[in-house]
Amino acid sequence: MFRPKIPTMPAPTGLGAPPAVVEPTAITPNAGTPPVAPPAPTPVRPTVQLTPGTVLALVGGGTAVVLVLGAVLVSLLLAVAITGASVAVCAVVLRSLLTSDAKRR
Repeated sequence: MFRPKIPTMPAPTGLGAPPAVVEPTAITPNAGTPPVAPPAPTPVRPTVQLTPGTVLALVGGGTAVVLVLGAVLVSLLLAVAITGASVAVCAVVLRSLLTSDAKRR
């Protein structure tokens, strides 16, 4: 029941039949087919024109994004540094409390 059953391969009998030859067929146009419709013209997209005002707006917007992102990253780094320093101070205070308690006894 738990043993896999391996299928047996039949022994090859030699070369098989030669492949069939496919001959090309001629396509004759049929007079009853409707004519092909011409392709629809592609819609013309308006080109983007950059005026000095839009260039200035893009540069200003990009600068604002960079400044805001930089401020957020610096504040995150500062928060991590302050947290690490406070944990270190707490560890030093606890260590000193534990060692002073051991010296009293």
